[in-house]
Amino acid sequence: MALTHRTILITGGNSGIGQALARDLQAKGNRIIITGRKPDSLQAVLDENPGMVGYVLDVTDRDALAAFPPMVVAEHPELDTVILNAGIMESEDYTADPVDLDVAERTIATNLTAPVHLAAAFLPHLQTRPTAALLTVSSGLAFVPKAANPVYSATKAAIHSWTQSLRHQLRNTSVAVHEIAPPLVATELTPGQSQQTAAMPLEDFTAEVMDILSREDIPDEILVSRVAFQRKAEAEGRHAAAFEAING
Repeated sequence: MALTHRTILITGGNSGIGQALARDLQAKGNRIIITGRKPDSLQAVLDENPGMVGYVLDVTDRDALAAFPPMVVAEHPELDTVILNAGIMESEDYTADPVDLDVAERTIATNLTAPVHLAAAFLPHLQTRPTAALLTVSSGLAFVPKAANPVYSATKAAIHSWTQSLRHQLRNTSVAVHEIAPPLVATELTPGQSQQTAAMPLEDFTAEVMDILSREDIPDEILVSRVAFQRKAEAEGRHAAAFEAING
C-alpha cells in the first residue's frame, strides 16, 4: 500500500536524503519521527517542519541503540513504518602502512550493524500492526562499487542482500520490506558532493522516489531511473565498463 497516513520513523532524518523524505512524506499526510546524531541540525529540521517529532540518536552507541526502540514504541504505539536511512561514507586507503581501520569500523557500525539491530528490535512491534513496512537504504554502489570507498560499498551490498532475506522471511506477515537504492545524489554525504555535476539533484531524486512510494503497489526495490546504470550493469554484461566509469 502507498505510504500515506502512516506513522513513519526515519533514522538520519536531519540531513540529506532522510530530511528530504521526511519533509515530503509529511506532506502526504504521514506522521513523521526522525533521528539525528547532531542536536543542532535535528532541532533545525523540527523547527522548519512543525508536527515532526525528533530524537537525538548516535547509532554507533550500543547502549543508546538498545534503549531507543522500546522508548519509541512506548511513546508512539501507532508506529507502522521504519526507514533505516542513517549512514556515513568516508574514503579509505588500503595502500597505506599501516591501514587505518577506524573508518571501516565506524562505517560498518553505522551502515550495517545499526540497521540490523534496529530491525530486530522494531520488527516484533511492526508485525502487530495490520499494515506495516520496513525500508532500507542501500546505494547504487551496492552493485558497482567505488574503489575509494570500499567498506561503504560493501556495507550497501550487504544491506541489499540482507533486505532480500528479510523480505522472504516476512513474506507471510503484515510487514512489507522495500529497498531504496539511490544513485549519486547532491547531498553532503561526502564533502562537496552536493556540488558535483554528476550528482542527481536532491529534489529530482526525492520527487521520483515519492512517486513510487505513492503507488498502491510499491515495488520491492525503489529505483529512480538514474540508478539503472549501476543496478543493471551485471545483468546487461557491462559491469567492468560501469566500474571503469565510476573509478577510472
